[in-house]
Amino acid sequence: MPVIINIHEAKTQLSRLLDRVRAGEEIILAKSGKPYARLMPLAEEQPRSPGQASGWVDDAFFEPLPDSELEAWGQ
Repeated sequence: MPVIINIHEAKTQLSRLLDRVRAGEEIILAKSGKPYARLMPLAEEQPRSPGQASGWVDDAFFEPLPDSELEAWGQ
């Protein structure tokens, strides 16, 4: 269950609150006792590796688009 912290208190303890969030805790910031925002840990980033997509790009990919296509895109 998330902990509810008043915004005034959160201003004075932001570093400590961020440490708690980093440890996995979810904290709700409240203004006048009403929930206002949520502090929660970011999802772990997955490492990216090039070449995950199959297929290839031929030279036509690098050709300028025809005028009709540019007009459709508002260019």
